[in-house]
Amino acid sequence: MKKLLLLSLFIFSNTISSWAQIQTPEQFLGYKPGDRFTPHHRMVDYFEHVAANNPNVKLIQYGETNEKRPLIVAILSSSENMANLEQIRTDNLKRTGMMDGNPSTSVPINWMSFNVHGNESVGMEAAISSFYTLANPENAKSQEWLKNQVVIIDPCINPDGRDRYSNWYNQKMNTTLQPDLQSVEHNEPWPGGRANHYLFDLNRDWAWQVQMESQARMKLYNEWMPQLHLDFHEQGINNPFYMAPAAEPLHEQLTEWQHEFQDTFGRNTAKYFDEAGRFYFTKERFDLLYPSYGDSYPMFNGAIGMTIEQGGGGQAGVGGFDAVGDTVTLSYRIQGHYTAAMSAAEVTSKNAEKLLSEFEKFFDENSTSPKGQYKSFVIKGESNPAQVAKLLELLDKNKITYGKAGAKSGLKGFSYTSGKSESFSTSEEDIIINAYQPKAVLTQLLFEPNPVLNDSITYDITSWSMPYAYGLEAYALETRVNAAGEYEKPAFSANVAGKTPVAYIASWQGTNDVAFLSALLKADIRVKYNEFPFEVEGKSFSAGSLMITKGGNEYVPNFDQTVVEIANKFGVTLATTMSGYVDKGKDFGSPNIRVIQAPKVALVGGEGTNSLNYGALWHFFEKDLNYPLVNLELDNMGRYDLNKYTVLIMPSMRGGGLSKSAEENVMQWVRGGGKLIAIDGALNLFADKEGFDLKTFDSDDEKKAAKKKLDSLAKAERLTPYQEGERVAISRGTAGAIYQITMDETHPLGYGTGGKYYALKNNSNKFTYLSNGANAGIIANNDAYRTGYIGFKIKSSMGESLAIGVERAGRGEIVYFVDDPIFRGFWESGKLILSNAIFMVGQ
Repeated sequence: MKKLLLLSLFIFSNTISSWAQIQTPEQFLGYKPGDRFTPHHRMVDYFEHVAANNPNVKLIQYGETNEKRPLIVAILSSSENMANLEQIRTDNLKRTGMMDGNPSTSVPINWMSFNVHGNESVGMEAAISSFYTLANPENAKSQEWLKNQVVIIDPCINPDGRDRYSNWYNQKMNTTLQPDLQSVEHNEPWPGGRANHYLFDLNRDWAWQVQMESQARMKLYNEWMPQLHLDFHEQGINNPFYMAPAAEPLHEQLTEWQHEFQDTFGRNTAKYFDEAGRFYFTKERFDLLYPSYGDSYPMFNGAIGMTIEQGGGGQAGVGGFDAVGDTVTLSYRIQGHYTAAMSAAEVTSKNAEKLLSEFEKFFDENSTSPKGQYKSFVIKGESNPAQVAKLLELLDKNKITYGKAGAKSGLKGFSYTSGKSESFSTSEEDIIINAYQPKAVLTQLLFEPNPVLNDSITYDITSWSMPYAYGLEAYALETRVNAAGEYEKPAFSANVAGKTPVAYIASWQGTNDVAFLSALLKADIRVKYNEFPFEVEGKSFSAGSLMITKGGNEYVPNFDQTVVEIANKFGVTLATTMSGYVDKGKDFGSPNIRVIQAPKVALVGGEGTNSLNYGALWHFFEKDLNYPLVNLELDNMGRYDLNKYTVLIMPSMRGGGLSKSAEENVMQWVRGGGKLIAIDGALNLFADKEGFDLKTFDSDDEKKAAKKKLDSLAKAERLTPYQEGERVAISRGTAGAIYQITMDETHPLGYGTGGKYYALKNNSNKFTYLSNGANAGIIANNDAYRTGYIGFKIKSSMGESLAIGVERAGRGEIVYFVDDPIFRGFWESGKLILSNAIFMVGQ
């Protein structure tokens, strides 16, 4: 085994003499940092210990996790700065324009976030060591730095994932260091510790704030708006160390100063690594395009955001062999992150004045003269009020302001619906979001129709535009359009129980309506839906509207009061009718009025399934719908009694999928009347298999023609330079391309969609229209493409393909979603279609 090189940087050498009241991490924890993984609660104990004995440290608990672990930050600075801490914070908001007034202090804020990915476990250990050094009054260097900055340390963004990993590892680790990567301690079981309780990747959730950890953290972040944000990660064990500057693609909105300071930090950190003989790389892999990272989100909010990646990760444990036989130990990894943290404190201190002036300049220039192509965005208020309300919640979380459009005519802008420039008018119900505001850059990022992609090799998705994510009619204008006044969210008028009508009727437009249905079903209230639009007593209702009829609910005690209370809880406006005899459509006794049988739902997870897709579905049921869900393991699908369930959801899968016995069990259940919902990679269980209608090609001739085309392209690629191999590979893939899906509104899957839906395509799969099933959602032609990267080798063939469909199998059904409809929980419009599949299809 090769001997590990150890850092001996001056910033890492700290001794304790008269500071006897506060213990070192080793004294407090009872072991040297790096000997084992520290449980989250012991880290909290240590932070509390230091804060209790140092008046220049302030702890804030800003939230808690799903598993009730506290989320904390430590705030450190000089005694003078700590005495003026609230003034420093508010002065910083004044620099952004988010608060009125002129700042009177000149102290930048340096925020460091650790362990957003739970099994990138060096983060919290490095946070403990960094915290001790910065809080140690006998460390002359750190105390000098703190005169020129406020440091905020979030020691563990993801405590649930971190403890999932560290608890498992501490149980499996050998007493004697065992770096053999085949040893059990180096191979985490599914789902691993990367994600949080609901298996979300919190590093992709900064802007969307789907998860409670993100919501709490971003509320605090927007109260401080730091000048610097470091996001500490780990990468594969065979990689050395990554630090800023970031790689292409770099979003065009980034400033010269942001690029310059990344380089300043990188060179300063490299200096210490060079002295120690440590390897590192910069300007590769980790780009700044997707707006919801821990580096990009701060960048688009005026800060210097930087990702720091130490080689090791969950596989390394407390020590593991890399590819050349060196032992990558936990203590070595701690020193890497520690060095980067101290380097950040040093360069912040040296550049304090410039950090503040450039930060203020960022907001001054962008709020008065936004750089992006589109200066204003109009959301048509009548397009889907339920989804509009959801979008406004997101804007509020991100402190993006908006106003009432008012009645304006003669406007021209890019139509998200058509993908073309069109003339349009606004009404009093419409909303204006212009970029002339403090959050100008973030506003333009979230709404830009086509992000400029200066390099097609990206680390994440390449499109995310909010009108598509929420399924709204909207326009982007290249001119400034001021609001006609403050937008007042429509006030909800509470429903009042009175004389029992023949039916209460509710719209079906968004997740809130689904949550309302869920609550009714859990209260054993019978709910129906109409297969055809109808009119009654002068009121019109679309197909899929919820109908809570007096008939069939006679057994419900306090029926009217219960229905009204549930509706008021969810802000659902109830229409009523005193007659089931309709003016147009089907009467209430028609066979086309369907009873919604409360589904008994099971979700399949475990080894072989995509944990992130599984987690998004789990979270959707528990947090959006509050509807009961059974979680099953893929490995045991052959032995379960599936007759307990009426709906089975298969998230995206990889590899072999179902065993033979599991496939037989599942298909026997489907043919007996079960409803199987297959998503993304799970479609491979059925595609081109005998007995299923899901096909890649319509005919052998089409298959041969496609193969001939691919063979021709492959031949042309033979002489491609070796270093261009990655670009050749992505020419056959996608990275978040958005397509307009034509929905069949007469099918239950199309209810509430208005005939269209925007899918976020993250796979290259293409399937033909079903021959013997319902093609409920299709990519009608190649003009359905809207934005985002898709390789040229598959883009031209995406037209006339299936997006969402259903085929019969015996007395049951299989629902196909070619793409994940609720990607990362922020693709809001897909939640309604998934709900259609769960609650409406097959009733």
